[in-house]
Amino acid sequence: MNATVGHARHVGYFAPFRNLFLARILTVSGNAIAPIALAFAVLDIGGSAADLGMVVASRSVFNVAFLLLGGVLADRYSRNKVLLCSSLIAALSQGMVAWWVLDGSATIIGLMILGTINGAAAGIALPASSALVPQTVPAQHLRQANAFIQLGVYAGTVAGASLGGILVGALGPGWGLVVDALGFAVSAPFYFCLRIDAAETATPRIHILQELRDGWKEFIARAWVWSVVVQFTVVNAAFSGVVMVLGPVVADASIGRTGWGMSVAAQSMGLIAGSFIALRWRPRRDMLIGVILVALCALPALLLGMDFSTPMLMGAFFLAGVGFGQFGVVWAHYLQTHIPADKLARVYAWDAMGSFVAIPFGELAAGPLAIHFGSQPVLLACAVAVLTATGVTSLVPAIRQLSDTAQMKSL
Repeated sequence: MNATVGHARHVGYFAPFRNLFLARILTVSGNAIAPIALAFAVLDIGGSAADLGMVVASRSVFNVAFLLLGGVLADRYSRNKVLLCSSLIAALSQGMVAWWVLDGSATIIGLMILGTINGAAAGIALPASSALVPQTVPAQHLRQANAFIQLGVYAGTVAGASLGGILVGALGPGWGLVVDALGFAVSAPFYFCLRIDAAETATPRIHILQELRDGWKEFIARAWVWSVVVQFTVVNAAFSGVVMVLGPVVADASIGRTGWGMSVAAQSMGLIAGSFIALRWRPRRDMLIGVILVALCALPALLLGMDFSTPMLMGAFFLAGVGFGQFGVVWAHYLQTHIPADKLARVYAWDAMGSFVAIPFGELAAGPLAIHFGSQPVLLACAVAVLTATGVTSLVPAIRQLSDTAQMKSL
């Protein structure tokens, strides 16, 4: 990045950032529809909650399995090229899913197979997309860049989730999946135009296992990093795993599919609000505050485990989004300013793997647990798990003492 342009007042001044911003919006706008459309596609072909769990878990398993490889590739090669290839693969796999659903030939096994391909592409892309942000703007604009990336991503998610509810309710899940595939396809040219120099991201060509070990050393050396990842192992298993599988089933029997889509969209509105909060409000212990605010994601699980209305569930998802949104900006900023640039993608990969590894277990367990214990007790147990994990993590000394006062004064 040329230092002479560091005086720019807004991240939109920088062309690489604009391309990354637009690519991320296009991807998530389509991809926000996929969970809603896929859930009801499975139900429409006669699938059960357990079948739905297997379909979404197939994607999650391969997502986690390819994260570490994605981290190595993103630290070795141009990160925009990694993202370009993964977007094209995801567009093809999601396009095939949409075709099967629309012509009525979709099966549970077929959806699982294509889910593995899409999950692998997403796993490879995640470390690259996270580690690419510091290469698109000067250091003094980094927190602003992270906030605007999140704002754009979540605004796209709001539009996608809202459109998903409308498309699924009016035309069926197949057309929602078509839009998802188009989002990946249209984002590819923007990744191509990023033009990040490979020399900026390349590391010496050593054995892949040694590269992974180097990333692990950076990851485990910081208690504030691995303790938050442990927290999100529990949170993601409960919220992204169990709640997001049982939620559509509970909603289908109560507030309806459009109500569920509106609730998921409300979470995205909360994510936008939380990102604005993180951009404007910079308390000295912002990491500790972010960790505590994650507890708000227990609210949707609590409501789904009791009697609720659509406005109540929308409010709960909104507050959950606020917590996630504030934390996301702070977390990205701390990683990007405290981890060496040539190891950043691998640390992101270990972070994502630890955070996401329990999601497929939650997805697979959701159906059987609901059959054995009932959906409501399982959802209430998820809320308790989230609150417990958050409470324990907030007591970790490294998090309670962590501050970024010096960094904030320079921004």
